[in-house]
Amino acid sequence: MPSHLSLLLLSLFSFYFLSTLSLNPEVDYLYQIKLTFDDPDNVLASWTANDTSPCHWYGVSCDPITKLVTSLDLSDSNLFGEFPMLACKLPHLKSISLYNNSINSTLSEQVGSCGSLEYLNLAQNLLTGMLPAGLSRIGGLKVLDLSGNNFSGDIPASFGEFRSLEAISLVENLLNGVVPGFLGNIWSLKQLNLSYNPFLPGRIPPEFGNLTNLEVLWLTGCNLMGEIPDSLGRLSNLIDLDLAINNLRGAVPSSLTELTRVVQIELYNNSLSGELPRFGWGNMKALRLLDASMNELTGTIPDELCELPLESLNLYENDLQGSVPVGIAKSVNLYELRLFGNRFTGELPRDLGKNSPMLWMDVSNNEFSGELPGSLCEKGVFEELLVISNKFSGEIPVGLAKCRSLTRVRLGYNRFSGEVPEGFWGLPHVYFLELAGNSFSGAIAKTIAGASNLSSLSIFKNNFSGSLPEEIGFLENLKDFAGSNNWFSGSLPASIVNLGQLERLDLHNNVFSGKLPSEIHSWKKMNELNLANNDFSGRIPEEIGSLSGLNYLDLSGNKFSGAIPSGLQNLKLNQFNLSSNRLSGDIPALYAKKMYRSSFLGNPKLCGEIDGLCDGRARAKNIGYLWMIRSIFILAGLVLIVGIAWFYWRYMNFKKVKSAIDKSKWTLMSFHKLGFSEYEILGALDEDNVIGTGASGKVYKVVLSNGDAVAVKKLWGGSKLVDENVDVEKGAPIHNDGFEAEIETLGKIRHKNIVRLWCCCTTRDCKLLVYEYMPNGSLGDLLHSNKSGLLDWLTRYKIAMDAAEGLSYLHHDCVPPIVHRDVKSNNILLDEDFGARVADFGLAKTVDAIGKGSNSMSVIAGSCGYIAPEYAYTLRVNEKSDTYSFGVVILELVTGRLPVDPEFGEKDLVKWVCTTLDQKGIDHVLDPKLDSCFKEEICKLLNVGLLCTSPLPINRPSMRRVVKLLQEIGGFEGQMKSVNKDGKLTPYYYEDASDQGSVA
Repeated sequence: MPSHLSLLLLSLFSFYFLSTLSLNPEVDYLYQIKLTFDDPDNVLASWTANDTSPCHWYGVSCDPITKLVTSLDLSDSNLFGEFPMLACKLPHLKSISLYNNSINSTLSEQVGSCGSLEYLNLAQNLLTGMLPAGLSRIGGLKVLDLSGNNFSGDIPASFGEFRSLEAISLVENLLNGVVPGFLGNIWSLKQLNLSYNPFLPGRIPPEFGNLTNLEVLWLTGCNLMGEIPDSLGRLSNLIDLDLAINNLRGAVPSSLTELTRVVQIELYNNSLSGELPRFGWGNMKALRLLDASMNELTGTIPDELCELPLESLNLYENDLQGSVPVGIAKSVNLYELRLFGNRFTGELPRDLGKNSPMLWMDVSNNEFSGELPGSLCEKGVFEELLVISNKFSGEIPVGLAKCRSLTRVRLGYNRFSGEVPEGFWGLPHVYFLELAGNSFSGAIAKTIAGASNLSSLSIFKNNFSGSLPEEIGFLENLKDFAGSNNWFSGSLPASIVNLGQLERLDLHNNVFSGKLPSEIHSWKKMNELNLANNDFSGRIPEEIGSLSGLNYLDLSGNKFSGAIPSGLQNLKLNQFNLSSNRLSGDIPALYAKKMYRSSFLGNPKLCGEIDGLCDGRARAKNIGYLWMIRSIFILAGLVLIVGIAWFYWRYMNFKKVKSAIDKSKWTLMSFHKLGFSEYEILGALDEDNVIGTGASGKVYKVVLSNGDAVAVKKLWGGSKLVDENVDVEKGAPIHNDGFEAEIETLGKIRHKNIVRLWCCCTTRDCKLLVYEYMPNGSLGDLLHSNKSGLLDWLTRYKIAMDAAEGLSYLHHDCVPPIVHRDVKSNNILLDEDFGARVADFGLAKTVDAIGKGSNSMSVIAGSCGYIAPEYAYTLRVNEKSDTYSFGVVILELVTGRLPVDPEFGEKDLVKWVCTTLDQKGIDHVLDPKLDSCFKEEICKLLNVGLLCTSPLPINRPSMRRVVKLLQEIGGFEGQMKSVNKDGKLTPYYYEDASDQGSVA
């Protein structure tokens, strides 16, 4: 008996011992959680069932003493699946973070059983449905972040019962109730963020004034209306107040000046009116940023406000009137002053910049007068000075001539006078210098040789005189030189032909003389040449005909003589004027047409078949030769026969020559394994095979011997001219050498939704790009033609999905990331199954090439209707610019309309959609060709398009996020409540700290 008892006890002890080694319930729960997730990146590989402890697993943290799980952090792990309710069974779990995954479905009410949680972060996922009321049962919860999901409906009343909650963020969801006042009962709150939700119109709850512990209040884009309640002045601990992008009206309450700890106040893009509070600003010693832009404020800026140590004062696009108080110059930390687009008058403070390290100042489009302060660059860090369209006078301060940190200077359309200081011409980092529309005098100093970074020099409509210095030829980066309407004289310096990057040279209405240099063939990128109304003489250089990109040529009002160069017939000119010169001889055949008559007037010795250009008396002298007319008629038949025979011989000879191309002249660079040679391509470049002609060249369809087809792009002269790309600061077309960009980009990347570049063939004078052939052409051509009926809803959705995945690959999977810069429907090609490929990378740039995050470009690149709004003023570009352009493509797919259309008036498609939605409702926006049974899904896609085209880059999603949103539409699982009771679509917004672009 004792032996049996001993054996039983030993067995029980062994079972208990083995159980403690292999059966840890936390291991079991977490392993079961792993099985519920789809884990394509295998980040949970360390989670194995036979472990005795999970404390060393990825994303798991334990108490160092008890070895019990206290934290689960699986952020950015690319996990798919539902919220793991089993985690609530871990009794000591205090923190769960599943930030930026693909957690989907709804969030169960049972989440309230996670009683030990203090921190819950489910931001940037795909959760839908109502917010679970049971969350308030987690008594110790301090942080709740559910931003970046698709929660809809009202905020549950139970949320007012939290007693320990310190931070709640519901930003960028689809909450469509009202902003509830019961959130003012959570006295423990320090951060309240409800931004970017399509709430019903409502007021700011005055109960929020009870949140005396609140440090951050973000109500951006919450459809708020009415006045700002005085009760907000009771938030004595508030640091950040953001009420921007709403419909708030009335005056800014004086109670806001009682926020003594506040650092920044953002009230921009509302309808606030009246004057700013006159007193109380002196109490706000911590205030660094006040942005009240895009309102209807009036009056002057209070003196007390100007005496604060502000870092940024943004009051632009208001109706403010009056002068800027001298007190603004006392701001110790003021480094950015933006007051453009108001009605300010008076002078700028004389000591502006003396006590603060000014970096950037824009007071454009006001009524300022007086001289510029000489102390702007006192601290030596001043970078951008923009004072366009004011009434400033006097000379440029000498201090600015020593400001070597300056990068962008725009003093245009003022009343400045006097000579420009010598040092000012040669500032080494200035890339944009505009002095146009003033009364400056004197000559361009030789010190301009030091302006090595100068890209645009705009000095027209002044009183400059003297000759251009030879040193201007040292500006190897100069693309635009506009010096018209001055008093420049003498010959053009010989060095001017060294400006190989020059795209526009406009020197009309001066008194230049002498001959044009014959070496101008080096201006390969020249687009506009305007030398009208000067005293140039001699012959027009034949070399002008070699400038293949030239489309604007005006040499009128000079003293050019001799014959018109026949080489001009090689050009594709949109503007052509040689009138009022001394030209003689015959007009080249291409231009001997009535439409060009005005281009040749005022040249008495010039003759051609255009009525009015030949002197009638000369005809009388030729009467003796009338007998030749009879001979011409007699020989007409013979000439016709000989001509046909000659043409046939020339054509056959041309075919032979082309087929016998010297192999040594061609260079082939392949990017994939090829089943053809370059000679098979070259032999098929006939006019019969042309399928498209554009600004960059011709595109041919070539059917290979194996039956496959390829598309061949033959670039004009090896250079790409992008006639749709507009430099908004100049209003002129730009050039871009797209060949290198195409092969640099497409030669390296591989993706099913990026058009495949098979190879390129080059000679000194010809460049060919060979792509996979896309039978259905471009989305733009198909969508906006009579064949648009082929694009039903499912096809359009598939196209949007494919294109989004292609752009997401460029932005997130390429190292370094690639910005396309010309996303549009014509650059999305369709294969035989309407699968989409992103194409045309002639403008593409890597992020490293344009600066991490964003950078200022010298000119605008892109196509009209697709260009993001931040381009127009800041010239800053990043991935969010592509997102905007893709959003326009989505709007095209949903509406069936062009990005720009005369029907829109001065609006583009984005503004037309927003206006029509607001005034007429959703049915007036959707393409009637789309089946109405898919209306809900179409509205969801439209909502994504509006999200992508948000005016602020920070509010646009990344393309990776766009793909997730589109995937949800494809599954028809989301609850993106986009149509309200009035039948109007309410756009929702986006903000993600991990996904921000630079804000203009």
